[in-house]
This record gives sequence, structure tokens and C-alpha cells, in this order.
Amino acid sequence: MAPSLCCSRVENVFSSGIFKLKKQQSCVAAANARNGSIALLSSSSPSSRISLSGASFYHSTSRPRSLSVRAASPSSPAAVAEPEGIKINSVPTKPIEGQKTGTSGLRKKVKVFKEENYLANWIQALFNSLPPEDYKNGLLVLGGDGRYFNIEAAQTIIKIAAGNGVGKILVGKDGILSTPAVSAVIRKREANGGFIMSASHNPGGPDYDWGIKFNYSSGQPAPESITDKIYGNTLSISDIKTAEIPDTDLSHVGITKYGSFSVEVVDPVSDYLELMENVFDFQLIKSLVSSPEFRFTFDAMHAVTGAYAKPIFVDKLGASMDSIMNGVPLEDFGHGHPDPNLTYAKELVDIMYAENGPDFGAASDGDGDRNMILGKGFFVTPSDSVAIIAANAQEAIPYFKSGPKVPTGWKFFGNLMDAGKLSVCGEESFGTGSDHIREKDGIWAVLAWLSIIAHRNKDKKPGEKLTSVADVVKEHWATYGRNFFSRYDYEECESEGANKMVEYLRDVISKSKPGDQYGSYVLKFADDFSYTDPVDGSVASKQGVRFVFSDGSRIIFRLSGTGSAGATVRVYIEQFEPDVSKHDVDAQTALKPLIDLALSVSKLKEFTGREKPTVIT
Repeated sequence: MAPSLCCSRVENVFSSGIFKLKKQQSCVAAANARNGSIALLSSSSPSSRISLSGASFYHSTSRPRSLSVRAASPSSPAAVAEPEGIKINSVPTKPIEGQKTGTSGLRKKVKVFKEENYLANWIQALFNSLPPEDYKNGLLVLGGDGRYFNIEAAQTIIKIAAGNGVGKILVGKDGILSTPAVSAVIRKREANGGFIMSASHNPGGPDYDWGIKFNYSSGQPAPESITDKIYGNTLSISDIKTAEIPDTDLSHVGITKYGSFSVEVVDPVSDYLELMENVFDFQLIKSLVSSPEFRFTFDAMHAVTGAYAKPIFVDKLGASMDSIMNGVPLEDFGHGHPDPNLTYAKELVDIMYAENGPDFGAASDGDGDRNMILGKGFFVTPSDSVAIIAANAQEAIPYFKSGPKVPTGWKFFGNLMDAGKLSVCGEESFGTGSDHIREKDGIWAVLAWLSIIAHRNKDKKPGEKLTSVADVVKEHWATYGRNFFSRYDYEECESEGANKMVEYLRDVISKSKPGDQYGSYVLKFADDFSYTDPVDGSVASKQGVRFVFSDGSRIIFRLSGTGSAGATVRVYIEQFEPDVSKHDVDAQTALKPLIDLALSVSKLKEFTGREKPTVIT
């Protein structure tokens, strides 16, 4: 019989006995006599985590065990070279199709990852892709966004890491670490790299999405040179190296040793919070956030930043507890879609646009790397957000006292940051950050905006009208002009139709020439954008089909790789407006001629069958 990586009984995780609560719920409870905490585990209802008076409760739809890694043939697993005190098995397996990996990792439906050896194959393929010196006897970080399946997956990853000779795994308590926190911990602890269990802004739960990616020693996502190797190795994998160790209790901070291999469970907030205190002037922000004249709302969307919101915004900065909404991380994100935009964060949007709405609102996504910024009755586009942070960073944020370097797009940021050529970075898909880590950082963006608002109001007397989010944005437009921007997302389109549309557009641009007339717009150029890294000279091609017009207006079409099923078609529309008298026009109104042109040129409805977008930004 093929061996299993896991010990599925809870006795191996908790030390002081098990008792049944309700037969029909298949619940077990385990008490840890050492610190008096209790863990409640259930397979019958949605998940929640609550801490009350020192007792930790964990209510979960997934069992606290790892996936079984099973031999693909009846042959017995072969023993391999073993670290001190640990038995290592080499479990036969076979390649599994569909494990193509990008810089955002591998994302699929949960049911796919639960297939026999699906996750285990990918983890082993990763180790097969790395030079031994990048992990042997080294330190790796492990964390995730708290979504369904993370607890099981964490145990699998730990055992395969041990089987491949990793010296130590540092994991967030309950498997929790936001994506920016993983990057921060890797950098602070000088780790060799880290695993992030997340499908980012995609929904969670048994019927939804799960994902895994690997970040390198700088804290940035593995480059394409590594992700391509991972995929190649998934096509030729023949065995999985796994340590014969019990599941590790991830519910308590501390170190567990298995021979020469160890697992350290850490507080998911402390290292990240320390970094934020070094970047920002917390006293300045606190003077604003704790003021009775300023009202603030943060929507954690029942995602990972719920674990960070109270320690940072309430405990450190003095916000009231009712400033945090949807602040408990849930495995299914409260049946929500943890994508901080005007569509999926509608609850927050309605609050901010109410007659007596708060002064400042913000939201973050599933794994904590995205953000949305709102003022009272006012939405800040992601593109405006990064520009305004860059324009105000030197005076409002101590980390940038020498001035920020020029911002750019997100995907290719790592080399520029490592080379000292970039310090503030953002993307229009609600991702903003800086070189304090090598990931986007949702809470960082919120703190950056709070710093700007606090700086603008630091000399205001009690009762004096505060400078608002809208005031800051409109002042920026008056200085630099306004770039009207919108993005149309068509999610989970049939891949065949979406790909045909892109090929059609590539044919259109191949025949286009400067001076061609598109309605009232004159074409300056059209291309399929490629990026050449100025640091290492690497080239990334086919990044988006662009139509750029003589007045600077542009429309861009690209397929997104961040979903787990089908294709997401994204259409970007942008137009510059220097006339201050036109800056208050609604973006959809100002951009309507360009939007109509984009839909016409692309034949989007014809290729995808979609009448309207899923999300409008």
C-alpha cells in the first residue's frame, strides 16, 4: 500500500485528548493543556477564526491534515538519503497535465489541486528546478491568505520541503501570512525563498480557487526562467521526496523539531508591522486617525488583511474598532469575491458615498497585495493613486526623504528595484507598493495615503475644515492634468473566442500605419507591446495590443493570467485632459467615444458573446 504524507488523526496535532461534540457535524475538539487554548474543527460549515480571552477557536471546512501523496504504481517507495533523524521516502508519480506556471504561480480550482499528487507534483517540480544551494539546509518561508485548503496544503509543502533537504520552514500562525508579509519576512530573516498559498483576489471555498507561487531570496516572485523550469519538470517528474513526519501544529507560535529539520510557527504580523513602522511616521498618522474629526473605514473583505487591520490601525494608530469591517479572515471570504474594486467592494463603496460617509475608506484583496482608495463620495483610480503617492512621498513619508525614483508598471519591477532604479511602483489593477519589499502591498498603500492626508492636515486647528482625499486628487490634476482612465474586465470568457479576438487584433495592427483614421482619432502607432529589461536585457513580448492616437489617447487589449478558469479579457481606455474645467466630468462620459471605438475595433461582442463587462473600473 502506498504511503501517505499525513497522519489524519487530530491526536498527532493536539496533545491532550479528543471528544465528539455532535455526531451529525463530524466535529472534533482538542484542548491544549499547555496554554489553555481550544481548537474547534468542523467539516460541516463555513470557516471562521475568532480569538476571545486567550482562547483560540478555529472553525474550518477543511480537516487539519495534509494531502496524501500516493504512488502512481504499486511499487514500494524507495528510501533516499535522509537528514538526521528523519525517514525520507521517494514516492513514484507521473506527470499531470495543466501545470503551466507564471509569475503569479499556479492557479486552479480547489478540486483540481485535490486530485492525487497534483499539488505534490508541483512542489517537487519546484525543488527539481532550483539549484541545491538555494534550499539545501536553508530557510524557507510559508504562508497564505487563509483560504480553504491552505491548512491541508501547508502540511504537504512542509513534508516535501523536509524530504528535499530544507533545514527549516518558517510559517505564519494558522498558515496566515499576507503576500507582502511573506516578502518582508524573507528579506528580514534572509531566507532562501518562500511559498505563498493564495489565488489572490479570486474567490475561495471548496468550489472555487486555490493557488501556489514561490518567491525568491529577494522577496520577489520567481522569474520566468524558474517558472518555465518548473513547468518543464512537471512534464517529466517521476518521484516525490517526502519526509515521514507527523502534521505540525500550526495553531501555536513556537518551534517543532524533527531531527535536523524544524518548523517555526511565527506571529504573522510582527515582522511586517516593524517594517511599516520603519517606513512611515506612525505618530503623524495617529494624529489623524485617532482624531474625533476624522472618520476612517477599512474593509478587509474577510481576507488576510483582517489579521493585520486591528494590530496596525486600531492598536498602533488609534482607530476605533468599528473602523474595521469584514475583519475576520474566512476560508471562503464570507462567500464574497475579495477583489477591492467598485463592483466587489460595493458594501464599502455604498458607505463612502452615503450622505454622512467617512472621510477616508480603503479595502484590500484576498492576499493583501491590492488596494482601493476612496474619499467621501470620491473614488481614486489606481493610476492616479500611484502618481499622487509619488508626488507627495518625499514630504509625507520618511522612507522617501531623499525622494522617490520614477514609478513604472508592476510585472517587471524586481530587477529595477534591486538595481536601485525604482522605489515607487503601481499598476492600474489596484496594485501599489515600493522597494521596501518586492511585492505589491495593500496596507502600505493605505498607510501612504493616510500619511499624505495627515501631512496636509498637520497644522489644522480643531474645528478647521480638513483637506480631503478629493482635495488632494484635484490639486494633483490641476498641476499635472487629468488622465481619464477606465478598464473593462470580461471575466471567465471562453478561451477560444478570447484568443481569436487577440489574434484578430494582431492582424489589424500588422496592417495599420500612422495617420489611419479611427472615427475622430488619428492613429500615431499600433503595436503588440514588448518590454526590454534595462538591467539584464531580457525581453517579454506580447504584453498587450496597443492603439495609441495622435492626441495621446490610447486603447489596450490583453488577456489576464490571474484567473483559474477561462480567460479574462481586459480593455484599457485612457485619455489626457489638461483643461481644469473638464476635470470633474465623469470618466465614463469623458471616455465614451474611446470606449465605443475599442468595442468596435476589437469586435469583442462577436468573439466573446459578451454584452457587457463583469467589472468596470
